[in-house]
Amino acid sequence: MLLILLALVVTSGAAGAAYYYLGGSQDATAKAAVKPPQDPIFVALEPFTVNLQPNGRNRFLHVAVTLKVSDTKSQSQLVQYMPEVRSRVLTTLSNRASDSLVTVEEKNLLATEILAVLNRPFAANLPSAAISSAMFTTFMLQ
Repeated sequence: MLLILLALVVTSGAAGAAYYYLGGSQDATAKAAVKPPQDPIFVALEPFTVNLQPNGRNRFLHVAVTLKVSDTKSQSQLVQYMPEVRSRVLTTLSNRASDSLVTVEEKNLLATEILAVLNRPFAANLPSAAISSAMFTTFMLQ
C-alpha cells in the first residue's frame, strides 16, 4: 500500500513538472512575446470655421480635428509647427464646395486629404510627422 502511494506521489510530481516545462513554459513565452499595445497619442487642433466655395449661397463649415500620431517626437513636431499645421488645414478646408461635404464618404475623403497635407515635411531637412489618422470631433455645415 505504501509503495502504491509513493508511486502515485512520484507520478503526480513528474506530471506537474512535465506540464510546467512543456505546456506552462510555452504559455509564459507566448505571453512574453505579445507586447501590450502602446497608448495612443492624440493632438487636438483648435476648431476651424471657414467659408466654403460659393454655390449660389454663403455657407460655412465649423470643424474640430484631432490627429493621432505614432510617437512623442511627432507630437512635439506638430506642436512646434502648429501655425503651419493650422494653415495647411485651413487651406484644405476652404477649398471645398459645401455640396462636397454631405456624405460620410466625402467626409472621409476630406480627412484623407488633411492627413496627406500634414504628412508632408514642415521643413526641407525635417522628416515628416508620423500621423496615422485625422478624426473629426466636431463637424457642422451651415
